Amino acid sequence: MANDWHTPASPDEIPSPALLVYPERIRENIHRMVTALGQAERLRTHVKTHKMAEVVQMQTKAGISKFKCATIAEAEMLGQAGARDVLLANQPVGPNIGRLLGLAGWFRDVRFSTIADDAGAVGALAEAAQAAGITLPVWLDLDVGMGRTGIALGQAAITIYKLIDQLPGVEPAGLHLYDGHLHDSDPAKRLSKWQMMIDKVRSFRTNLETAGLPVPGVVGGGTPTFPFHAQHTDHECSPGTTLLWDFGYHDSFDDLDYLNAAVLLTRVISKPGSDCITLDLGHKAVAAENPHPRVQFIGLDNAEALVHSEEHLTLRTADAPDFKVGDCLYGIPRHICPTVALYDRAHVIRGGKLADQWQVTARARKLTY
Repeated sequence: MANDWHTPASPDEIPSPALLVYPERIRENIHRMVTALGQAERLRTHVKTHKMAEVVQMQTKAGISKFKCATIAEAEMLGQAGARDVLLANQPVGPNIGRLLGLAGWFRDVRFSTIADDAGAVGALAEAAQAAGITLPVWLDLDVGMGRTGIALGQAAITIYKLIDQLPGVEPAGLHLYDGHLHDSDPAKRLSKWQMMIDKVRSFRTNLETAGLPVPGVVGGGTPTFPFHAQHTDHECSPGTTLLWDFGYHDSFDDLDYLNAAVLLTRVISKPGSDCITLDLGHKAVAAENPHPRVQFIGLDNAEALVHSEEHLTLRTADAPDFKVGDCLYGIPRHICPTVALYDRAHVIRGGKLADQWQVTARARKLTY
């Protein structure tokens, strides 16, 4: 593909900073995900990366009907976009219980489910769901080493799973696990660690089934372990970054072959020194939780970040004399997911031309519910 694939024919139509997306490349990434599994039915892609209804609809056209999300707003966006099966992968507490059940009551043709790792949370879900006349599928969230959410494999986990099976208002959907701690660049090392982890999960599932408890399915993995879940299990797989890609994963995982499908457009707004340029790409325009470089600029390999503040990014580069104020640069973020959430819309580039704008709908904390 041409090296200038990212450049729109008329960038003057687009104010900066801007998020550009490329549907042809998104479509190719969807195709590669489906091909990795051999069937769309095992995909439960995560929408936290893009938060856009149009990207959901591209996936449903490819046969993907099940999705995973992190927020109630993402769940509502999925219902609006035509998803048929939506897993909220954050244990709902407080008002979010009622919000989730409100969605389940409104979108009657969508199967909403969620995760739980706490007996009190299961009880609250069950009580509210029963009062609403709903039976909510609940996945037991397992901590397989990430140390973020979930319950460790063992008797306490079995007890909570039994509770999900016994209480009216909820029913067991199966097991949920996120193995984001497995991020070795060497795929052989990553696979070895994953295999030890998944053997324990399989043993735990066997213990549940031996106890007479139904385990309808397992949802497993993010992007780095997607190939392993795809090839060595019958699990539903929930990658997310694969849809838009970023340089963080591109540089870390040579075994994962996806296309960059989102680019940042920024402009030179000042030249504070003979070897410096300042861009309108501050913390509010690109995710800033990682160390520099936070952006890889296409065609500018020798830039060093000097200052990064709310509205500005100042770079030192030997190429500074080649730039004038107003020039465009294009960059790929290190972490695409929180970067997308900084924009209320994405500019859609088709065939090298600005074709549309897509709302980043679910960046909002609340839509209707």
